[in-house]
Amino acid sequence: MSGAAGCQGGGGGGDRGPRWRRPWKLLALGLLSASSVLAAAPGAGAMSKEEKRRLGNQVLEMFDHAYSNYMEHAYPADELMPLTCRGRVRGQEPSRGDVDDALGKFSLTLIDTLDTLVVLNKTKEFEEAVKKVIKDVNLDNDIVVSVFETNIRVLGGLLGGHSVAIMLKEKGEYMQWYNGELLQMAKELGYKLLPAFNTTSGLPYPRVNLKFGVRHPEARTGTETDTCTACAGTLILEFAALSRFTGTSIFEEYARKALDFIWEKRQRSSNLVGVTINIHTGDWVRKDSGVGAGIDSYYEYLLKAYVLLGDDSFLERFNTHYDAIMRYISQPPLLLDVHIHKPMLNARTWMDSLLAFFPGLQVLKGDIRPAIETHEMLYQVIKKHNFLPEAFTTDFRVHWAQHPLRPEFAESTYFLYKATGDPYYLEVGKTLIENLNKYARVPCGFAAMKDVRTGSHEDRMDSFFLAEMFKYLYLLFADKEDMIFDIEDYIFTTEAHLLPLWLSTTNQTVSKKNTTTEYTELDDSNFDWTCPNTQILFPNDPMFAQSIREPLKNVVDKSCPRGISRAEESLGSGPKPPLRARDFMASNPEHLEILKKMGVSLIHLKDGRVQLVQHAVQAASSLDAEDGLRFMQEMIELSSQQQKEQQLPPRAVQIVSHPFFGRVVLTAGPAQFGMDLSKHKAGTRGFVATIKPYNGCSEITNPEAVKEKIALMQRGQCMFAEKARNIQKAGAIGGIVIDDNEGSSSDTAPLFQMAGDGKNTDDITIPMLFLFNKEGNIILDAIREYEAVEVLLSDKAKDRDLEMESMDQKLSENDSHKQNSEEATSASQDVGAVSEEPEEGESSDVTDPESLSPADADSDSISISNQDSSVPGTDEASAPEPACTQGDHQPQEQKTETESNSKVNWDNKVQPMESILADWNEDIEAFEMMEKDEL
Repeated sequence: MSGAAGCQGGGGGGDRGPRWRRPWKLLALGLLSASSVLAAAPGAGAMSKEEKRRLGNQVLEMFDHAYSNYMEHAYPADELMPLTCRGRVRGQEPSRGDVDDALGKFSLTLIDTLDTLVVLNKTKEFEEAVKKVIKDVNLDNDIVVSVFETNIRVLGGLLGGHSVAIMLKEKGEYMQWYNGELLQMAKELGYKLLPAFNTTSGLPYPRVNLKFGVRHPEARTGTETDTCTACAGTLILEFAALSRFTGTSIFEEYARKALDFIWEKRQRSSNLVGVTINIHTGDWVRKDSGVGAGIDSYYEYLLKAYVLLGDDSFLERFNTHYDAIMRYISQPPLLLDVHIHKPMLNARTWMDSLLAFFPGLQVLKGDIRPAIETHEMLYQVIKKHNFLPEAFTTDFRVHWAQHPLRPEFAESTYFLYKATGDPYYLEVGKTLIENLNKYARVPCGFAAMKDVRTGSHEDRMDSFFLAEMFKYLYLLFADKEDMIFDIEDYIFTTEAHLLPLWLSTTNQTVSKKNTTTEYTELDDSNFDWTCPNTQILFPNDPMFAQSIREPLKNVVDKSCPRGISRAEESLGSGPKPPLRARDFMASNPEHLEILKKMGVSLIHLKDGRVQLVQHAVQAASSLDAEDGLRFMQEMIELSSQQQKEQQLPPRAVQIVSHPFFGRVVLTAGPAQFGMDLSKHKAGTRGFVATIKPYNGCSEITNPEAVKEKIALMQRGQCMFAEKARNIQKAGAIGGIVIDDNEGSSSDTAPLFQMAGDGKNTDDITIPMLFLFNKEGNIILDAIREYEAVEVLLSDKAKDRDLEMESMDQKLSENDSHKQNSEEATSASQDVGAVSEEPEEGESSDVTDPESLSPADADSDSISISNQDSSVPGTDEASAPEPACTQGDHQPQEQKTETESNSKVNWDNKVQPMESILADWNEDIEAFEMMEKDEL
């Protein structure tokens, strides 16, 4: 992700008059000129020109090391395998699944690197590389490739190469022989991608055969039904540029249609989009929403399409989405996924590394403060692990340990330096260079990190490493005189390929129909129609960026970053994000003090709940009153949504073997892939077996123990879908994933669905269920006690095998006369607690809908004026908890009680039939209740 352009004019008003004196200068940030504002930030330590030049030269040497090894050991293969010093050719190496869809036997790395060579002033090498591409690359291969990856890497690479080739030719020294050959190849490739758009919705299939298209009998693709939002929404820059360069409008038309469809299908109340969408119906398949993997570049391309094409509708859409992102997903310094239908509720407790591009996009938007905050948080994670893990939790533990040398953080670092001029970001870039050389450099290039915790390598060097990483690092340290052309005349694609801004006025064959207003009414006052002036983006305080970073410098070393109201600024602790309703705890005195400053009063009701009322005139300042109003609105929305919220359809894991015979029923979460147990009423029955390795993230080493059994595995380290594929390959008939979060339980945590990997999961045919830690330990304890444990995976509990249980009961009575009915009843209560719903006091709902008073429910009581604002009464014990609490420890007494309740008395095997039937009826009622709450 990237973007840059010059600016004509300043100020952030809403004037719709003549916007651009030079129509190709479409963006207003003036990033290079902004560096003068904070060029000598005290305390950061300005880097000398000599040091900057040294680091720039070091970047050049690192690029030469990677590029020369690719050319020597891998070309014409798509990618270099740096550990074994050979090329990666698809079909000749073991399949890596969907990752290999980027490889098309078209010398991917060379094409992806073309314009990088020019940025790094390697014009002779560029000229040689272009000749090789023209002479050697074949785009007519019988191979299935990703439409998304081929577009951004190959089509974008060819267009970027063409852009800088014609620029060099115009300068008169290099490329005088060039006659648009790269553009002709780009046009050929564009036509090969068009069959993917043969859908009623206009959304492209995720894959296409370069030779046979999609629906041809020999295409081996075209059966997919889903694609990711970014996959369908990251086409407009390359396709529009191809249309503008060639005068062939069809490419831009297809890309616009795809964007129009996604916009129309957004969730209207939240203005968010999901991760995965059905390409035929437009239904959201994965309804979680964030700014990372699966969605990231969709948002990026909306803003950049406005920059490159000058179409106001793209800016309107971006601003609408951006407002929703900052309202729901942004929890400074975190960016957490939420549900599109329930945006106040987090969809997961971890973040993926691809969101590291977002601070750079916020710079392009002109929203600097949150960009600095999120970037600093990411930098602290990097300082802890040397690289940014593929995913990490909200308390900054590693979730996925891989790091394939992604460039997104370097990209955001470059833009923040351009926006602030703060030499701190030069030091950040220096750290990136040092870490790459120290931990990733190998004799034949740079190797991806297999595990950032151990420093182990993977035999992989993706093309984007050369296309983006070295480009951003070099630009970070380069001065204007170091460049042979003006980088501000170009916009960068998501793969950092260069497209000239003059395309905005060339071959405008597509009508700019503003479809945005067909779907929503937009408030123009929210949108910046002209260039924001850098003098208002940055206060006249050279310490501005540092003051934002300072509270976050130790955030990773703490258990949890705090969300604190801006009211605390007056306490001298620096600027802080507002208190969010989802983070509020009525028992937290710090939160109560913040509420007081925001003019919010907390009233304890007789029934144990609390009521919140706002008096704007009692706020410490107008800014605090504004925060208070927003807090009250969020609380009301949160209360309303949680009242209406329906549980995910639960599934059941029922232990059916001796001595349980279906007596123990565990509440399980479903999966978005594999066998749908709601459509297979018989369920899947089998003995359980623990797999090796226990995380299931690699080939199963004990397949003989897993074959024809239901595999038990631990959550973490890889995608749920990857675990499913591995156990299915080993012969398992089903799988149970057990939460690795010690003490988690369905009693206290909401159920969730195990998501796929954002790609086609039709190959997974076995059922997969998720158990929280407490429920999973019940099965593990049973295995330790009885070895052979048989379970039934189903959509709901089935009738127990009463005949077998009766026989076992008689045998037990003959073997022992010491057990009495009192012990049996005790055992019944212990085991029965596992399958019951949480007690009333354990609910996480903010409000009790049956106990609302008329005044509480009066939505008109919220007003921007000085009228009172109130929210429904809230159970103090059930107020929403933050992601982690101070200390992350339960009181010892509570912990002991939980542990004792989770232990099951497996030895009490005999029960009166009346007790069994009574308990069984309770189980049935509980599951019938859950069925009523299904989505």
